[in-house]
Amino acid sequence: MGTYELVVKNGLVVGPSGVSAQDIGISEGRIAAIGEGLSGAAAIDAGGCYVLPGMIDAHVHFNEPNFGHWEGFATGSASLAAGGITTYIDMPLNGNPPTVTPDAFAAKAALAEGASAVDYAFWGGLMPGFLDSLEPLHALGVVGFKAFMSNPGGEGEGRFREADDATLYEGMQRIASFGGLLALHAESDAMTSTLASAAAAAGRTSARDFVAARPIAAETEAVARALLYAERTGCRLHFVHISSADAVALIDAAKRRGLDVSVETCPHYLALTEDDMDRLGPVAKCAPPLRSAAEQAKLWAELASGRIDLVASDHSPCPTALKDGPFFAAWGGISGAQSSLELLFDEAVLRRGLPATLIAELTAAGPARRFGLSSRKGRIAPGLDADFVLLDPARSYTLQAEQLQYRHRHSPYIGRTFGCKVKATYVRGIAVYTEEEGVVVPGGGRFVRP
Repeated sequence: MGTYELVVKNGLVVGPSGVSAQDIGISEGRIAAIGEGLSGAAAIDAGGCYVLPGMIDAHVHFNEPNFGHWEGFATGSASLAAGGITTYIDMPLNGNPPTVTPDAFAAKAALAEGASAVDYAFWGGLMPGFLDSLEPLHALGVVGFKAFMSNPGGEGEGRFREADDATLYEGMQRIASFGGLLALHAESDAMTSTLASAAAAAGRTSARDFVAARPIAAETEAVARALLYAERTGCRLHFVHISSADAVALIDAAKRRGLDVSVETCPHYLALTEDDMDRLGPVAKCAPPLRSAAEQAKLWAELASGRIDLVASDHSPCPTALKDGPFFAAWGGISGAQSSLELLFDEAVLRRGLPATLIAELTAAGPARRFGLSSRKGRIAPGLDADFVLLDPARSYTLQAEQLQYRHRHSPYIGRTFGCKVKATYVRGIAVYTEEEGVVVPGGGRFVRP
């Protein structure tokens, strides 16, 4: 069996087929063996912990280039390391220029190199006026392309823009031609803009008015329209941050018709409701908005049934000042990536009794498969990168602002008590975070491509 460079001992290993008390042998940054009684030059005692595959967060906004003062790669990736995330996929916005040309890709890549604590990949963007850049970006190694079906907001000339129907349809034709993938923010702009304008004119500007201005019908209309385009073009689709069981049902029906489509939801839709948004204020504002407790219960049922493919944070930070003021004017994004894995494990495994293997599927194996990373990432299995997290399921703590690694330390989860705690995070067998030392290797992350 041999001696390994590093052995993880005494933990409960969450593997593809179940949870078992086994050792993990690691050599040259990869998992070399899983079994009992392994020996190595060095050892990690994982006693009392689950050993989970490192989360792959497929949806973060670190806002480079030129908006690093909103987050940036150094602090954003540090927060991920502290939360058990070992790979992330950065969205094409809200950096400016957005990642819609090869030059913009190169600018972002140069900023990430040597700054990221964990491994990373990039999304390209589908935006009016930049269709000719799609295939060159694909060749550079983006995992896919992001488009908005409603106004994405943001600051400055040159910011990311939503795709009109003609751009969306032609973009899907082009992406299908080279086997690419399109990720969609699916809300009807016609509905949301009209309802928001009417609410403002009537002086209805509270958190609950914001929910009413972005109804589930706006999500399902956009999902249905995009699925129709996918049937006509053959384009592979991924729906980001889906907030309703009704939308999941539409996507599941499309899968059964043979469409190549996947669906993502976010921890905030599973852990927070519109009541929390009303209580907490703009720190819990996001789009689509948080839903009612009844809608949340239906979303949990979809997740438990296996009809949701993955969970991602949609970490969308901003300077704290942009979370002040009237609700409709405040920045619409939640800072939550550091808490994603702990929140999901707490809510799903500890509170609802769902299996830890489901968490590994939703946070690691699922995104690795969908975004072309499964030959190196996503599972605790021989031959794959030794990306894993030690999570103590009995370690309860209450999150304080000073524990956050974000550039701007606001989050709707501050003051929340979690029933579990990430003790350490490893990328390619190297500790990038420990509870005792914090972020250990701040710039060791590498670019990964499909």
